[in-house]
Amino acid sequence: MFEVPQSFVISQECQKVAWQNGYRRPMAEADGWARYGSTTAKGTVWLAAVGQGGPWFLALDHSGVIEELDQSAAVIPGPGLARFAYPSLAALYDVMHRVYQLAVSLPDGPLDEFRDAVRGLPKTTEAERLIIQRVGQDIFRDRLMTYWQGRCPLTGITDPALLRASHIIAWKDCESDAERLDVHNGLLLSALWDAAFDRGLVTFDDAGQPEFSSAVSETARAELRWQGPIPLTDKHRARLVWHRANPFIQN
Repeated sequence: MFEVPQSFVISQECQKVAWQNGYRRPMAEADGWARYGSTTAKGTVWLAAVGQGGPWFLALDHSGVIEELDQSAAVIPGPGLARFAYPSLAALYDVMHRVYQLAVSLPDGPLDEFRDAVRGLPKTTEAERLIIQRVGQDIFRDRLMTYWQGRCPLTGITDPALLRASHIIAWKDCESDAERLDVHNGLLLSALWDAAFDRGLVTFDDAGQPEFSSAVSETARAELRWQGPIPLTDKHRARLVWHRANPFIQN
């Protein structure tokens, strides 16, 4: 089915797709599949093609990425946990960008970065603990920006200065750093929505639709404009149960 071994052109195109999307560690090729790893993203990817005109194929071994890609796997043999087919090289480029975004965020990319950043830092005084907390919150924001593709899913706002990393389960109420830094414990919201969410004046149902507190005036509700529901995973929904049960808690 695939070129075995890959021709020079196919090999070069696979390398460019991988390199330009964060997978810059070439690994062994087998059965027409070229494998690549990353120093920043979890998991590896395999790329293959039938010919220069496609179709093109992607195999993944990262279960979290596979789950959130929300694409139908191709019923073909090959490496990894799932294989996907794309009609053109451009389509493969598009999906690879999202694969990398998810792979650096799931499941514990932010936690690994946090541990590296604070290793050896003193934690004796309250001031020192606040510095460590700020490091964690900055990493959490960066990874939420990646996960949500730099866009508030409610409003479509993409201006970084107007976006906030909103914890679902409050930082102080998380039982571990892993929970605090899990991207499924956060929403990237515009500043006004973040303020309302942070104070328990608004939450979200399992469909991602806003639910307003009775304390929010009709005028305020009218100003809290939104384009559509938030696309949630089951992991977001599980944490929103906590948020709905704990109104008026500051993150």
